[in-house]
Amino acid sequence: MQRDSLKADSIAKKTGQLPGAILPGHRIVAFYGNIRSKGMGILGREPKEQMFRKFAGVLKEWQAADPSRPVQAALHNVTITAQGTPGKDGKWRLMNSKATIEEVMSWAKEHNCILFLDVQPGHSTLQAELPKLEQYLKDPIVHLGIDPEFSLSTMPGVRPNQKIGTLDAKDINFTINFLARIVSENKLPPKVLTVHRFTRKMVSNYKNIKLDPRVQVVMHMDGHGDPTLKKDSYKAYIVNEPVQYTGFKLFYEYDARPKPHHIMTPAEVIALEPSPLYVQYQ
Repeated sequence: MQRDSLKADSIAKKTGQLPGAILPGHRIVAFYGNIRSKGMGILGREPKEQMFRKFAGVLKEWQAADPSRPVQAALHNVTITAQGTPGKDGKWRLMNSKATIEEVMSWAKEHNCILFLDVQPGHSTLQAELPKLEQYLKDPIVHLGIDPEFSLSTMPGVRPNQKIGTLDAKDINFTINFLARIVSENKLPPKVLTVHRFTRKMVSNYKNIKLDPRVQVVMHMDGHGDPTLKKDSYKAYIVNEPVQYTGFKLFYEYDARPKPHHIMTPAEVIALEPSPLYVQYQ
């Protein structure tokens, strides 16, 4: 592992990134949700073909707004989901079935998308949950998202949605090392890791996050509201505590309410500094 890591570092220093890296050469545009749920996001809310027609239109808008950077389409499926009940083991989370994961993988491949499997650990931990996804992450199109909002292992007795959870740099470093090992062992291009964030406490000790060229880390502004609030959150929690790449989330259900609030346009998001290279619609 050590020799491999040194080799990866030397390649990255010469070229700026490893072969097959998606960022920063592309902008990822993703539809988020769960294909078994109408309530978690645009992915799953509408019938499959209707949703993909809508997605095709969105991708065209982004490509037109920035012709200089190719758009990489993505599906972002919440695969381990925080629950309102503790379950038999008291961990307050539930993983999608193998059939559901394989179905969303097939959707992604049919439509030339990459796929993010998203983890809301509840009262479990990333250390316990991520190995369950390893078999899927061996596929070169599959990437990972982790959600501190629903990480409550340090908050005994708190139900998901009662309080906003947290992840520390050590948890994110575990995730980076986990993905880097999969990349090396399976000779894969770098993985993209998205970390959701809309408060300062959701990620602690960000300066201790250790980057690896085999994993491209996106700190993703996950808040909803009017454009001014979203821009302020982006600056406060993403720009002011930089890690590597930045992301920005748009909500079909919440951003446009009440009027005259609106869902930010591709041009408005691109104009942010730094310009987000991962954009997600929920």
